[in-house]
Amino acid sequence: MKNESSLLLIFLVCLLFLAGCGSNPQVASPEVNRDVIYQVSTYGALSRGIFGAEINFAFLKKQGDFGLGTLEGLDGEMVALDGGFYQVKSDGTVNHIEDEAKSPFAMITFFDNDLETSPSDSFTYSRLTSFLDNLLLSRNIFYAIRVDGDFEYVKTRSVPKQEKPYPALEAALKSQSVFELRNVSGTLVGFWSPTYTGEIDVPGYHFHFITSDRKAGGHVLDFQLRRCVIRIDNTTVLDLELPRLDDFYRANLESK
Repeated sequence: MKNESSLLLIFLVCLLFLAGCGSNPQVASPEVNRDVIYQVSTYGALSRGIFGAEINFAFLKKQGDFGLGTLEGLDGEMVALDGGFYQVKSDGTVNHIEDEAKSPFAMITFFDNDLETSPSDSFTYSRLTSFLDNLLLSRNIFYAIRVDGDFEYVKTRSVPKQEKPYPALEAALKSQSVFELRNVSGTLVGFWSPTYTGEIDVPGYHFHFITSDRKAGGHVLDFQLRRCVIRIDNTTVLDLELPRLDDFYRANLESK
């Protein structure tokens, strides 16, 4: 009888221990590192026509709430903002991106403010980038950049879906649609990448745009910005996922 009581006591202690482990949030759900840019493929590969994709948006949505890129086949421009993922198509329409859709190139992060400022100046694209240059902590790390504002004018583009065999990006851009938006509020979603990244990223600034009502946007070509709030997220980690695709393995990605 004594042995049975001892076994029962040990069993109850084990149950309490396991229950305690299950309630520990550090064991159940490890903290996500938010200071990482997760990137699918390289810009060099995209420029050479590697538009095939294997990474879906169900996975990308777990990597961050802010970013840009494109969809399989170079099917439009992708904008991620406040956790929403949007496709700006070549006809100008904007769609929510379904989980099963895939991306051949994307940069995604969890956006956290490291710097915020509300300048009274008006900006063109070139004036804004000059202003941003003076805000960067260093030219040797990455930055996610968010600019919310009122735009007198925004010029954007989007590209229609390409068919195999895929052309190089330069050739695909010849069929791009260009949009001119006037007197809209919206957000520039972008990144700054160091020059040394070479063909991994677009060196310098790369912006996509989406209106506040999520009805228009695209890859940014030019703008006139009246009033804005600038937010910058300093990032020192780039998590690069290379495609496991035959087209990528066979491509000549040597620097030109």
